[in-house]
Amino acid sequence: MYSVESLLSLIKKTPLTKPLRILNVCGGHERAITRAGFRTLFQHNIHLIPGPGCPVCICPEEDIAFAIHLALNENVVIVSFGDMLRVPIDCAIDGCDSLIAAKNSGADVRPISSVQEAVSIAIGEPEKAVVFFAVGFETTMAPVAAALLADLPNNLKVLLSGRLTWPAVAHVLRSQKDTFDALIAPGHVATIMGCEEWQFVIDHHDLPVSISGFHPESLLLSIHALIKNCSSRVITLNNSYPEVVKHHGNSAAKTLLKTAFTQVDAHWRGIGVIPRSGFSLAAKLSHLDVTNHYEPIDSSSRIIQTGLKTPPSCEQVILGQMAPDGCPFFGKECIPASPKGACMVSDEGACRIWYSTGERSVIEVIEKGNTQKVEIKS
Repeated sequence: MYSVESLLSLIKKTPLTKPLRILNVCGGHERAITRAGFRTLFQHNIHLIPGPGCPVCICPEEDIAFAIHLALNENVVIVSFGDMLRVPIDCAIDGCDSLIAAKNSGADVRPISSVQEAVSIAIGEPEKAVVFFAVGFETTMAPVAAALLADLPNNLKVLLSGRLTWPAVAHVLRSQKDTFDALIAPGHVATIMGCEEWQFVIDHHDLPVSISGFHPESLLLSIHALIKNCSSRVITLNNSYPEVVKHHGNSAAKTLLKTAFTQVDAHWRGIGVIPRSGFSLAAKLSHLDVTNHYEPIDSSSRIIQTGLKTPPSCEQVILGQMAPDGCPFFGKECIPASPKGACMVSDEGACRIWYSTGERSVIEVIEKGNTQKVEIKS
């Protein structure tokens, strides 16, 4: 087993002819990278760029708006993962621009940490209609699928906003050709979907990819593997999380996802519609779909512009085009206590992570092949 010290030594000894731009997709990876201080250690030579790996950050505003509408105007209990309650939207629904604002206005909105809690609430309060606002990637959606396929109380319905990770990564790589040199893929998603899910990065984008866990050793193993790939001009799929990730993934979890959901075109906040990137309830579970039980928002009378538009820099951060501290609102108008954009809400959002840890990064954008050294903010 490699130590952090030995891996850092190996990385330092591996020659690089130009700065290396590595896209790290997962919010959990970004949190681990930042807390470990890797950017300070690597400085000018290796640039770790956060991507669209925070499900709270990319949850579309229309789904949040509908959840707010249900909470305020229907006799329902809204339950969702804690971070979702604080995500702001640009258009207020009956004066509320977030689920926490709806809660403060008297709506029954409750934070939960698992789908089992949603089921327990519905069982414990059978006289109430309970709506589970389900947000997340494959890792979260697998246990959600297992719960939905089991016997559920009749008063539980679902507002589903689940997403698949790889189509968004493919979109980022396709739309920003020659911007990145390598990719760190999320180990928890690969645990479900398998190493093979990331072969497209090599086949269609000619970039090396390494699947990583969340401890420093695994991340450094991935970074070292990618540096070696780029230095030797050999493109491979590396698994730096072999204790958990297998080639074909978790067959039981994949079966649950395939049985409970269908893949559909889906909207990603800050990105747009990505083909076949979303989960929709399978026909056999359509009775759980809350949109089949309640009318949509009456936009002419319910939606009010708040005047606090999400800054375009949020989109740039999500797409890996801008470092969080490049946003003019970062740490000023936009802080965790009063977020202006979704990236400042979740502990997997790049802006929240950087603000909370004091992370500062490269100011200038380094184009691929540019060997210019850039200054690191102190």
